[in-house]
Amino acid sequence: MRIFFADIRGLFRLDPDSAHGPLSLLLVSMTLVTGLVDAFSYLVLGHVFVANMTGNVVFLGFALIGAPGFSITASLVALGSFAAGALTGGRIAAKHAEHRGRLHSFAATLQAVLLAIAVILTALGGSPVPAGYRYALIVALGGAMGVQNAAARKIAVPDLTTTVLTLTITGIAADSSLVGGQGSRAGRRLVSVVTMLAGAVIGAALVLHGQIIYPLAIAFLTIALGAAASGTLGRSDPAWVHAPS
Repeated sequence: MRIFFADIRGLFRLDPDSAHGPLSLLLVSMTLVTGLVDAFSYLVLGHVFVANMTGNVVFLGFALIGAPGFSITASLVALGSFAAGALTGGRIAAKHAEHRGRLHSFAATLQAVLLAIAVILTALGGSPVPAGYRYALIVALGGAMGVQNAAARKIAVPDLTTTVLTLTITGIAADSSLVGGQGSRAGRRLVSVVTMLAGAVIGAALVLHGQIIYPLAIAFLTIALGAAASGTLGRSDPAWVHAPS
């Protein structure tokens, strides 16, 4: 239990001499954004995700056999936009592979721009979102989340993928001391799950009981602040900007 709580505390340490410095906390904030934008996309844009591509592949299968409420076009646009964003994020990651602070800052800045476009489109389109705005929003949000995932993959803080929780939940169970495992990193894994759940709950509550623009506005502010933080904190070239050997 002591290791479990120490693991959680380690996520929120900003020690510049630690292996990952503020990157762990920044990736946790991106996980919150995943919950926010997928709540928005599913509830506002129809049965489509902009971050969870596994879900979109399944939705595409449903649409192909004519299941009501699912769209082949929306699923394909989401998958294509995410892939394009991941390609762009991959180029940023390749350019700044030796400095994770600049990598996060540049990728998050581009993501913030795409989220800002989504905020503007939502404000202009109103509620319910017109069909033309719907696809533009899927493109902007899918691209933003593709950039995020490519950057998070290259930053490579263990168990903080920001989107994919299937392996995270598997790790919590499979590495548990109940089955003879060491329970290593169970704390940070649980933080990822709870954070995405919190993002989904907040996003859904704002869509259903507030204004549909609010989840995207919060996501934009979160990513923009993260970009500023990593850019500023990484400027002095601390140890955490370099990937552990």
